[in-house]
This record gives sequence, structure tokens and C-alpha cells, in this order.
Amino acid sequence: MIAGATVAALLGTTVAVTAHAAPLGLAQVEQKLRDAGYSRIHEIEKDDGLWEADVTRDDGRFREVYVDPKTGEIFDEFDGRTQLTIDQLLAKAKEQGLKDIHSVERDGATWQLEARNARNQKVDVRLSGHDGRILDSERDGWLD
Repeated sequence: MIAGATVAALLGTTVAVTAHAAPLGLAQVEQKLRDAGYSRIHEIEKDDGLWEADVTRDDGRFREVYVDPKTGEIFDEFDGRTQLTIDQLLAKAKEQGLKDIHSVERDGATWQLEARNARNQKVDVRLSGHDGRILDSERDGWLD
């Protein structure tokens, strides 16, 4: 890093350093949920790259929510944010290089689907139901 900064200084340019935060752990996810008004946390587990939690809100309503371990964003279908329609979601998925999309299923405020990625590999993908961005993508088997 120092060598890169020295070279950049000599050349009169700047070097952008991108810091990647560590994924949220269980205790951090629990705190995020409590801070967001989920008074009781019944169960938390990792599922398809996200934290999945069974929770009860302060108003007594039980629900299943997902938490992105990279950003801490909570995906709750009843949080008042707009949800994409299936047509909007499919368009967003295709914009991100997914093709041969099938087995599409809404799961709360996220969507799950099977597709082929830009490298033509079979993948299982979870997307945000709010903006269609890919939250997690895992290769589906080794023999495509």
C-alpha cells in the first residue's frame, strides 16, 4: 500500500483504497434487528448467503426476515417499501447477466431463482425484492 501511495505521489495521482468490512456476525445481526423494532428474536440462521430470522415486532406481529451480512439491510416484506413485480424482477435479473431464468419464487422481501450466469454456469440466486440487486449467487452443482 505504501509503495502504491509513493508511486501515486510521484505521478501526481491519487490511489483509492477500498476497504471491505467483515460480514456481520450473529451478535451484530441480533442488535440490528432489535434496533429496527423486532422485540423478540426466536431463531437466526444462515440461509443462501443471508441471515434468516424469525422475529416478533413490538406490535406483536410474527414474521420471517432476512438480513444482508454485508450491509446489515433488513428485508421485511411488511416494512412499507415497494416490492418489485415478477416482470420488473426478471428485467433486473437479465440486466445483471442472468439468462435461462426459471424456478422463480418470492420469499418475503427477496426472490429466489435458478438461472445461468454470464459464464453460462447454473446458479441459485437470491435477489432483493426492492431493487432487484443480487444478494447472493451460488453455483448449482459442478457439472453444467
